[in-house]
Amino acid sequence: MIAAAGRILARTGRAVHPGTGSPALYLLVGFALRVIMLGKPAFQSDEQFYLLVGQRMAQGALPFVDIWDRKPWGLFAIYRGVYLLPFDPVLTYQVLGLACSVLTALVIERMARWIAPPRAAQAAGLVYLLWQVVFNAALGQAPVFYNLPVALAAMLVVEACQRKADPLLWRRALVPMLLLGLAMQIKYTAMFEGIGFGLLLLARGRADGWALPRLTGVTALWLLAALSPTAAVMAGYAMAGHLDAFMQSNFLSIFGRATDHADAYAQLAKETLAMTPFALAILLAPHRLSSVRGEMPAALPSLRIWAIFAIAGFLAFGTWYDHYLGPVLVPLSILAAPALARVRKGERWYGQLLIGLGLIGAVLVPAFQVREKGDAEDFAAATDLIAHELRGHCLYVYEGDSALYRTTNACIPTRFAYPSHLNAMNEAGALGVDPVAEVSRVFASKPGVVVVAESGRPNLPNLATRALVHQRLAESYRRYAGVTLGTRKYGLYRLQN
Repeated sequence: MIAAAGRILARTGRAVHPGTGSPALYLLVGFALRVIMLGKPAFQSDEQFYLLVGQRMAQGALPFVDIWDRKPWGLFAIYRGVYLLPFDPVLTYQVLGLACSVLTALVIERMARWIAPPRAAQAAGLVYLLWQVVFNAALGQAPVFYNLPVALAAMLVVEACQRKADPLLWRRALVPMLLLGLAMQIKYTAMFEGIGFGLLLLARGRADGWALPRLTGVTALWLLAALSPTAAVMAGYAMAGHLDAFMQSNFLSIFGRATDHADAYAQLAKETLAMTPFALAILLAPHRLSSVRGEMPAALPSLRIWAIFAIAGFLAFGTWYDHYLGPVLVPLSILAAPALARVRKGERWYGQLLIGLGLIGAVLVPAFQVREKGDAEDFAAATDLIAHELRGHCLYVYEGDSALYRTTNACIPTRFAYPSHLNAMNEAGALGVDPVAEVSRVFASKPGVVVVAESGRPNLPNLATRALVHQRLAESYRRYAGVTLGTRKYGLYRLQN
């Protein structure tokens, strides 16, 4: 994916040239913003789980069958690739995420040049790198990886939409559609942006005089290109006899997921407030566009439509975690670029606000996260305490960090290795099994060590599985140690012989 991005950037470089120092600048800034986070094995609960899946894939496990989640296979394939390299896997995925972020910033700069001067376009790339950190989408969350193919697709689509009466439009559009298909195999919400891009391309074709039969045929061809990566993975699971597991986890489970509405709307209010600097920059940009360019750029309507569909993808499912804003940052950073240009003294305050608040957030958010999650030494101590007591049995992390399975290399007594799948209220109806029955089965297998939380939790618990866990611990287990990871406290229980 990184090599393909380089080729596309080089091929399109004739039209728009980024600043010559941008790659080095973005790499330096991106590294500086992330240095406090690098090497932390449990920095984000999602990322540590993806890395665990990658490890178990390297040992022969099959996602959705042996270890369950609803993320697409392509995301786990990226983390499986981490284990092909002879380096620390935590640092490897984090450096890979940094590389994808830098490349995405370069694509942002290139597109921002359509609507803003070079320095402002370069600042748009910096805005993306800053606000990724603010929204906890800077290391290995899914948007870190799929923003790159989506941004490349957007660049190709907007360029194609500027060519009038292009006889090769149908063929040119196959590349961005395939890029979107690859992005969907990292996270399915990329389909919203894909729909927007498809409509833009069809509108271009219609404006060029395409008749309805041609529009229909080309639409089918583009859909085939976009869906082909997912279809290929699905076919692989079908041939292996696991189509039901693939369908349940990838497409059906999301409809069984409940929402803690109080928490969700509080999250949405927080994210809306945090996005205010982008709103100010973009709403105040039209007069800046006129000042800088003398007229509205031809690319602007397409960029705005892209932003609308990206926001729709964020809003669609009713769970508004901060990292879900990762894909929204790409079009919004581009649209904010004109506000980052200096025209007359005293007119730049909203651009300065966007960068200034982003910088403050990019310093404070990781500091709070490190304080909450703990460091590598704390995690190594917890790993040793657990590994010493396993005695050939499996580990069960009912509450805590799934990374403990990876660092202890312990067997996992359930398909549902991500703790929230069995301990949280909102997942109870999404798993395809009864959570209480699954937890009962786990304890029947006699795990050697069980990890449970002894401090607060961020979401509503599954009270039924929690009651069962405490009952089984009282019957057959003894608390032998407590561990502290940052501000979080956990009790370790070992099986009594």
